[in-house]
Amino acid sequence: QVQLIESGGGLVQAGGSLRLSCAASGRTFNNYPMAWFRRAPGKEREFAAAISASGGITYYANSVKGRFTISRDNAKNTVYLEMNSLKPEDTAVYYCAAAIITLNSANYYYPFTYRYWGQGTQVTVSS
Repeated sequence: QVQLIESGGGLVQAGGSLRLSCAASGRTFNNYPMAWFRRAPGKEREFAAAISASGGITYYANSVKGRFTISRDNAKNTVYLEMNSLKPEDTAVYYCAAAIITLNSANYYYPFTYRYWGQGTQVTVSS
């Protein structure tokens, strides 16, 4: 069992930056590929970014590529999402997720690839 707790959300003006953190319980954090998803008001949950267990491979949605950076610190059992040049359309609840299978180009963006989920943290970008 893995518990995930997100933090770092808040209100920011367009063009600003935020850094989300996701702290994971358990001693085998470095075995789990991790991802960030988001759900905007009235919309389906969508993939934002993912990172392999070692941190050597990353994946991004086209909508955030070049603005967001996912990283992890396995010594601290934490995954991060650095968000720059934020836009009002980035407003959403952001969720951290952990997978128990290896990510590849065919599965990294599907929610059902991920077994464990956090409760989410709200990010609001004002125009």
